[in-house]
Amino acid sequence: DPLSPRARVNLGAQLYSARQYDEAIPHLQKALELDPNFWAAHWRLGDCYAQKGMTEEAIAELQSAVKLSSGNPATLVSLGYTFAKSGQRAEALKVLDELKALSLQRYVSPANLAAVYSGLGETDLAMESLEQALEMRSRSVVWLKVWPQYDNLRADPRFTDLLKRIGLPE
Repeated sequence: DPLSPRARVNLGAQLYSARQYDEAIPHLQKALELDPNFWAAHWRLGDCYAQKGMTEEAIAELQSAVKLSSGNPATLVSLGYTFAKSGQRAEALKVLDELKALSLQRYVSPANLAAVYSGLGETDLAMESLEQALEMRSRSVVWLKVWPQYDNLRADPRFTDLLKRIGLPE
């Protein structure tokens, strides 16, 4: 449905996972034209901008997503990851602390923390968090194969082993 913001975001998310950011962006922008307050559109658009190195735009979209979603953990993860990848370590650590505090009130997958650790270049902490996520049977691990936030972990043999144990083909 071309007039459904949710359909646009779903398509944009699939293109994002396929690393087709330039193709995803127009669908996400159209979703925001249809519904400017749809937090998921801001979230995925911010993710695409972050992967393209459009840091200012990414942070603005992700901050909107965090606000509109009332702090949905997925939006915080993307914001923390983007801060980390853009060299804003202190801001990334603040978001990481916020996610840890949130996890005391509601479920936050350790795989989410791993994405921020990945952006910070903290491979050991990222892998520890992913192991915890697997032990907890977090559904977030199904995205390890495709989410760009884990790209810098892919060369690590522990990550490859983890994917095999989950049952995700190479």
